[in-house]
Formats: sequence, C-alpha cells, structure tokens
Amino acid sequence: MVSLRTAFAFLTILPGLPANPSARQLSASRAYYPVVGLALGLLLVALEAASSSIFPVFLTSALIVVSLVIATRGLHLDGLMDVCDGLFGGYTRERRLEIMRDSNVGAFAVSGALSVLLLKWAAILSLLSLREGEIIWVLILFPVISRWGIVLLMGAFPYARTQGMGSDFHREPAMVATVTAGMIALAASLLLGGLGGMAALGLVTALVWLLGKGMAAYLGGLTGDCYGAANEVGEVVALGILVALVPHDLVTPMHQLLGL
Repeated sequence: MVSLRTAFAFLTILPGLPANPSARQLSASRAYYPVVGLALGLLLVALEAASSSIFPVFLTSALIVVSLVIATRGLHLDGLMDVCDGLFGGYTRERRLEIMRDSNVGAFAVSGALSVLLLKWAAILSLLSLREGEIIWVLILFPVISRWGIVLLMGAFPYARTQGMGSDFHREPAMVATVTAGMIALAASLLLGGLGGMAALGLVTALVWLLGKGMAAYLGGLTGDCYGAANEVGEVVALGILVALVPHDLVTPMHQLLGL
C-alpha cells in the first residue's frame, strides 16, 4: 500500500518514499502513523530483550532512547528544538517563524532537547525496574499514542505557512485518514494497555491538543516542526502516565483482563 509505505518512509529511516509523492498520498499516509508507532514499539521491545541480557538497566535505557532517535532520523527531535528556539526566542509571529526556519541551534533548542531526552531516559529506566510483563506493553504502546498526537494536530489546526514540509497535509481532505488513525490508536490502547492504555491515550490527546492550541496562538497556525514537538512531548507524557500506572496493575492487555 502506497500510503502505508509513505508513512514509514516519512517518519522513519526506512527507504521507500515514492518519487515526488503527491499531496493526496502524503495526506492519506497519516492514517498509518499509529501503525508506524506500533512497529517502533516492537523494535524497542526486541532491543530491550537483547540489551537486558548483556547490559545493566542504565545502559539499556540509554540505548532505547538513542535507538528511537536514530530510527526516526531525529525528525521529531529536530522539530522540538526548532519550536523551542522559535517560541522562546522570538517576540512576533514573523520572527518566531523565521527563527524556526533557521538551521542554527540556540540555547532554548539545546535545553528543550536535553530535557526531553533526560525525561525519556528516566522514564524508561523506571519502567525497566518494574515487573517484566508490563514492560512489553508500555514499550509498544507509547510510540503509538504519541504519533496519534501528530494526526490530531494536523486535523485540528491550520498550517502557519503557505509552503513547508507540512503544507501538503493541508491541501487534501483527510477526515477518513484522521478517523482511521484515531481508531487504530484507540484499539491499540485498549487491547494492549487496558484501562491504563485508555487513560494514557485520553490524557495525551488532551495535553497535545492544548499544546497545539498554545503553539497556534503564537504562530498563527502550526508547522511541521510543531508536529515533531508534539510527538516528543506526547512520548514523554505517555511514558510517564503508563509508568505511573503499572504498579497499580492498570496497564494490562485485554486478553489478560478477560482471562484468555
């Protein structure tokens, strides 16, 4: 499927992006963003299993964080850094957007990236110290939930520029793709995380929407960098919520809850 292949090529280091993809192809690919998150989660589970048999949890946690950055070629982290520089370094809409286009990195960008990476490392380190069964479901689920956040913002807010990486996503109607992505994220959260998964999905959805509303107020809309920033924040929040719920037996897949 072209849309599925486009989603993986756009969000990860995997090759396969069609030559000169149309706006329709790019827009439709958002339906599979949670599927990309699911694949990344499975990759993290395999990495954790291999690394934990060799290294202590401190190094395993760091390897998971670094591997996620590599697997996504730093796309979302770069967006977060640009947003931090733009929002905190500019005083007008035009100046903020100008800073976000600049390839130079400022202090706000570095601080934002380090803060997010540190929080992820600490959250995953905390997760690895908990019960082994729940570790799998959290590692699979949090990338799914965060990538639903990207789709949510694409549909909820206008684009701030006339051109840019994210502009093609607003040139074609995408209601079906947005609903499809939401249903995939909902099904994954319920089936893999039970009540905890649903709670994480609901809270991340609300917080990412508020983040999008705040960024749109400062920028007159959102940009591709904003989508990346939302993903990074969504990963941190989803991880934090799921890790907090695991000790209370709230992150349990449906087949275990039903005794199947």
